[in-house]
Amino acid sequence: MNFKKLLLGVTTFFLGAVTTLASSTKEPVDYVNPLMGTDSKISLSNGNTYPAIAMPWGMNFWMPQTGRMGDGWAYTYASDKIRGFKQTHQPSPWINDYGQFSLMPMTKKLKIREDERACWFSHKAEKATPYYYSVYLSEYDMTTEITPTERCAYFRFTFPETDKAFIVVDAFDRGSYVKVIPGENKIIGYTTRNSGGVPQNFKNYFVIEFDKPFTYKRYGQVAIS
Repeated sequence: MNFKKLLLGVTTFFLGAVTTLASSTKEPVDYVNPLMGTDSKISLSNGNTYPAIAMPWGMNFWMPQTGRMGDGWAYTYASDKIRGFKQTHQPSPWINDYGQFSLMPMTKKLKIREDERACWFSHKAEKATPYYYSVYLSEYDMTTEITPTERCAYFRFTFPETDKAFIVVDAFDRGSYVKVIPGENKIIGYTTRNSGGVPQNFKNYFVIEFDKPFTYKRYGQVAIS
């Protein structure tokens, strides 16, 4: 993909229009710091929160993912690499997550495995609020931005001028499914990933819609675009 900016909507049901209202007056939500409580340490049961980018009682939450797949401590402040941007339903690290999947943008070279694609980041280049998140991924020289709605999230990936820009869609393991529909600039699928306490036929369906055409390759059961 040789475009500079990509706007991406991710939802389980539908995509809607976004209206931005500029205001010079701070609202109560502007005083919220989602990074509070993320200085987690399992041995002391310290912290144990994650930075949720979400509407109150939203259908799903989004977060930067520093921990490995299946790790309940999915974001810890002391970490220096991001592995993806994950949809989460996690109530606590002890109970862990269910119905999760992640997106990871990158440039230069396609890297699929989470340890390989993990990218350095700094809190100095990270902005976290409940209604907006952005971070600069230094190795890929690109910025990811996320803003939530009640039922979905909008992403904007700002790449440098390059013909080697990628987005990995990781629906995790345990029977998940991904289907690419290039003619509609769309990726659909479901994830069955869970930590128990769900019905036997549990699936979390998702729709990813791009605002620009893309090409894709398939690796095993996972589509890479």
